[in-house]
Amino acid sequence: MKLVVVSHKHCWSTQASPSGYATDGGFPFQMTALSELFDKTTLVVPCSSSGETQGLTSLSGRNLSVTPLTLPWGRGLRRKLLLPAWFVRNGAVIAREIVRADAVHAPIPGDIGTIGMLLAFLLRKRLFVRHCGNWLVEKTIAEQFWKWFMERFAGGRQVMLATGGALRAPSERNAAIRWIFSTSLTKTQLEACQTPRVRPANDSVRLIIACRQDLEKGAGVVIESLPLIMRSFAGARLDVVGDGQALAELKTLATALDVSDRVTFHGKVDHKTVLQMLQKADVFCYPTAASEGFPKIVLEALACGLPVITTRVSVLPQLIDTGCGVLLDERTPQALATAVQNILSDDNGYRMKSVRALETARQYSLERWRDTIGELLREAWSPNTL
Repeated sequence: MKLVVVSHKHCWSTQASPSGYATDGGFPFQMTALSELFDKTTLVVPCSSSGETQGLTSLSGRNLSVTPLTLPWGRGLRRKLLLPAWFVRNGAVIAREIVRADAVHAPIPGDIGTIGMLLAFLLRKRLFVRHCGNWLVEKTIAEQFWKWFMERFAGGRQVMLATGGALRAPSERNAAIRWIFSTSLTKTQLEACQTPRVRPANDSVRLIIACRQDLEKGAGVVIESLPLIMRSFAGARLDVVGDGQALAELKTLATALDVSDRVTFHGKVDHKTVLQMLQKADVFCYPTAASEGFPKIVLEALACGLPVITTRVSVLPQLIDTGCGVLLDERTPQALATAVQNILSDDNGYRMKSVRALETARQYSLERWRDTIGELLREAWSPNTL
């Protein structure tokens, strides 16, 4: 069976990859896992032949190939206005690959994924939609449309999953929509860190935040909390990992607060380096106000045995309420500093949070993600399909 994945995920050509392409984030790991369910997998994605290639992971998998699209023009409103012209140029390629496919996977939110979803539906293909944003938030017309479409058409050969998790089902209108978690860690990687952390010495506390550096993700809150944390832990340091539009502003903030010598901005790094940096840290700080689905970076921090300080967004309470960190009621530097001080004030308490972090992370392996999806697809597409 041939699967076609239509996604907005930006990829880059590289001779170092078996497929000839690479990208960042958890996408390459998940595509590798999905490809193991199919005879052939084709990714239809926008690609660049040059540009920023730091921190990329090869796209590879079982008979996995890439069909490149041109990059959409502009950002924000300009991108939306120019998308019809982009579709005129690329629509035939997308339609051709969908016609040749036995099934189509459309990750959304995303304009290109939406196009793939609609074309697959109109062409009566087996359709697998994965909503990767915050299913519980509908702020825009696009978010309302995605949720309406999934609730209207999920069921039968239309497999539709919402990334996240809760005690109740994602939808009261359509029970066919299921929750799915998100991860980029294999069982082997999760088992590699078995030893719980011990509380660091007061003069060697290392905090970390790793994410796309937008203000809503919370790096600014962590930087503002650092002078308060240093009152109790004079040697405290902070690693800020990832790039983004707010990076320059965050560097200016660190200088203004006179903590620039305590904050290291690492920019964009590859997945292996992120894990290595998490293993060297003591507390993961993630005071996000963003619309999250199932933030993989939090799971990666837990897998490294780190206590996590975060907010009550999406699935984060479900992860952290296992006893592996602190959920902030207020997204302020004062609240975050207090949480850090509480976590690091008790040797046994710190160790138990680390134990709970490891136990929680082990539930979310990439193999379990793959097998959960595979079972749902077999159920919908007949037992002998996959």
